[in-house]
Amino acid sequence: MTGSPKPAATETLAHQADLEAARRVLRLGAEGLSALARALNGDFSRALDLLFAVSGRVVVSGMGKSGLVGRKIAATLASTGTPAVFVHPAEASHGDLGMIAAGDAVICLSNSGETAELSDLVAYSKRFRIPLIGIVGRDGSTLAQTADVTLVLPNVAEACPIGLAPTTSTTMTLALGDALAVALMERRGFSTDQYQILHPGGSLGRRLVKVSDIMHSGDSLPLVGRGLLMSEALLVITAKGFGCVGVVEADNRLVGIITDGDLRRHMGAGLLSQTVEQVMTPEPKTIRPRALAAEALNVMNAGKPQITSLFVTENGRAVGIVHIHDCLRAGIA
Repeated sequence: MTGSPKPAATETLAHQADLEAARRVLRLGAEGLSALARALNGDFSRALDLLFAVSGRVVVSGMGKSGLVGRKIAATLASTGTPAVFVHPAEASHGDLGMIAAGDAVICLSNSGETAELSDLVAYSKRFRIPLIGIVGRDGSTLAQTADVTLVLPNVAEACPIGLAPTTSTTMTLALGDALAVALMERRGFSTDQYQILHPGGSLGRRLVKVSDIMHSGDSLPLVGRGLLMSEALLVITAKGFGCVGVVEADNRLVGIITDGDLRRHMGAGLLSQTVEQVMTPEPKTIRPRALAAEALNVMNAGKPQITSLFVTENGRAVGIVHIHDCLRAGIA
């Protein structure tokens, strides 16, 4: 007889076992991270000093699961201001050692500290005096004794029920790599501007676009001086194509704005003979050039009615204008 469903009680017991296994993995992972945080000492700062002094790149290497974790560590370092690359230890023995040069530093990952495939890379580092950091699970291992700085993972049980598959140890190694990357990032004073340069694509890049990256400036600005007649101001509004005009002092200090709403409120036979001061809305909303474009979009959306063009000012002086379509074209939504 096939296809008969499991009894509800049996299925419930199976689900409970699943949840218990998952919680055990997460609990052991959390215990490992807590133990790792407590175990950090001066060796972590020594490793950081070594990496901070690197004039070339940080080369990360590891075999198997450690190699997969190493790729992520290298990617995180590179994206946070520390040039880094992953070199596979087996490929290093067949020519990729040439990717490592004076001025570089090497981080080798090995839970046992005895990974045979790392031996050529370690020997090369020592021969050419390339600083070597070892991240290991055994303090007395070969890699731990050979490295210039050794970061030893605390002895916490693997979540694997037979204790063989790297689970808790890889979680700790990954977190330690993140700790190195973030500490280096903070020591360097790595800014959002630098982050945006390294992440121009995707949602991260779009979120970090600044107003100055998308604003219009120079001759594109729809600006008129005090005392100008509306008959002339309307020509500027039409020519510049933003649906508004800013009113400025002689030093370009923005004092008001004229929008289509202002025109409707003053519509009449005498509109063209009025001065811009008689029609403008004083003290208009503005944005800083270094503000994020997303902030400018929020200001425009919050307007009642919605603002479609926002002047960009620095020390009160008009330096640009951003239209809501500029934000949409940049992928800010």
